Amino acid sequence: MLCRLSISNYALINELTVDFYDGFTAITGETGAGKSIFLDALSFVLGDRADTGVLFNKEKKCVVEATFRLDDERLKAFFEENDFDFDNECVLRRELTPQKKTRAFINDTPATVQQLKTLGMNLVDIHSQHDSLLITDDSFQLSLIDEAAENTDILEKYKADYKHFTSLKKELDDMKERAVKDAAENDFLSFQLEEFQKAKLLDGEYDDVSQRLELLRNSEEIRELMLSSVDVMEQSESSIINKLKDLKNLFDRLKRFVPEAEQFAERVEAARIDLKDIARDVENLSDLSQFDDSSLDELQNRFDLIQNLMMKHHVSNYAELLNVREDIAHRVLFFSNIDENIEVKEKEIAEISSKLGEQAEKLHKRRAAAAKTFAEAVTATVRNLSMPYAVFTVECEKTDAFSSTGADKVRFLFSANKGIDPNVMSKVASGGELSRLMLAVKHTAAVRSYIPTMIFDEIDTGVSGVVASKLGSMMREMGEHLQIVSITHLPQIASKATNHFFVFKNNDGKQTFSSMKILDKQERITELAKMLSNDKVTESALKAAADLLQTNQ
Repeated sequence: MLCRLSISNYALINELTVDFYDGFTAITGETGAGKSIFLDALSFVLGDRADTGVLFNKEKKCVVEATFRLDDERLKAFFEENDFDFDNECVLRRELTPQKKTRAFINDTPATVQQLKTLGMNLVDIHSQHDSLLITDDSFQLSLIDEAAENTDILEKYKADYKHFTSLKKELDDMKERAVKDAAENDFLSFQLEEFQKAKLLDGEYDDVSQRLELLRNSEEIRELMLSSVDVMEQSESSIINKLKDLKNLFDRLKRFVPEAEQFAERVEAARIDLKDIARDVENLSDLSQFDDSSLDELQNRFDLIQNLMMKHHVSNYAELLNVREDIAHRVLFFSNIDENIEVKEKEIAEISSKLGEQAEKLHKRRAAAAKTFAEAVTATVRNLSMPYAVFTVECEKTDAFSSTGADKVRFLFSANKGIDPNVMSKVASGGELSRLMLAVKHTAAVRSYIPTMIFDEIDTGVSGVVASKLGSMMREMGEHLQIVSITHLPQIASKATNHFFVFKNNDGKQTFSSMKILDKQERITELAKMLSNDKVTESALKAAADLLQTNQ
């Protein structure tokens, strides 16, 4: 339920914090005092579109914060899926800057507007007189009957199976489409695969062939360089090894006079030995690098084969070529097993279709039973709203195909007049009748409603005092199961509320602003008296208001 609403710099509201309570709450006030501003601000924090025109002070940001109490863990999955902290208290906050930028938060964690909206739809149901057309929506009608039938668990299982069913059907359709397409090109694919199989491509082969080919192409130059390096190190008269030998002899003579020269001589001798080993290794390597025409031809042919395959399949590297080979092999294998694969898929679909049929039948029976009880309850309720001959029925017909909600089509039918058969509501119900019918439907559904807070925005427009009194009684009854808030201009409704808020305008000499306060008993009597006598508070009006409040509390 909604516990608190804090509004800062929104429309005519500078700063306002309002605490809300269980049960039935009425909100009243003069026309233009700002009752709709409260609702707009709440809608804003629940994810509705932002408008910079609502800024009270154009230089400051607007902040709206709503605190809710979560009495069960039904929404815990939403918090876990979206990485929000879950607690019994949930705080939604939304900000709007003068630069038209908005930020949203759920329990102080940044959130998207869509996340805010999704959560908000599960916390508050806002119903205005313009929303009565919702009752003519097929999906809304079906959802009400599913709530009445307590189908939540069964429907969730059905939806999971239906999702699998549609996925399998898509796979089958794709498979058949590919079968038709691949049949035309399978011969060509088989030819390409045979070409790859003859090539016997190996992982990493291309780089190895390229390196070896480069070596053989330059073998003469490589050998010449190696022999020259051996000559420099060892074989020429002025070779480095000979020079090192002479240098060692010099240090051997010097060590008689300078003892440190013995270390120098040893180090030079070690270098001479290392260099001699290097010269021997290079000379051996040069012998292995002889120019070999047969090896060169063989490698060149292999290299050309790979290059031609890469050009033929329009790839730029060897890894992509191997991927092409695997893809062609997979497609050829798929086609060779296509009939068997289609048969397996069709069998899977038949099995899950049978399962869906059983679940859909179970849903249908529960819906049909709930529809009858629901229709009787709504009829009794709507007849109590000055429509004594009203008849409300619910049709629950089986359909030929599965849908995401089963295999049923639900239709609400209504007649307000005696002797007129019930028909589709959009054809036989006036706007006022739809509004009262919607309230009757929500009154009937309130016991099972999963949305903890329901707000009615002046749905009593145009009704008589007698009907208004009955509407108020219904809202009070609904308040025993849900948190009900009604923005109203009728004393017959306001007097039945457990809590009564008053919206008013004030000014500080410079600006006009809206505010809201909860009324105590005497203030309620005064406000009801004003509503009864068009703002003229007389003794008789006060007495009538006191009697009205006393009667309805």
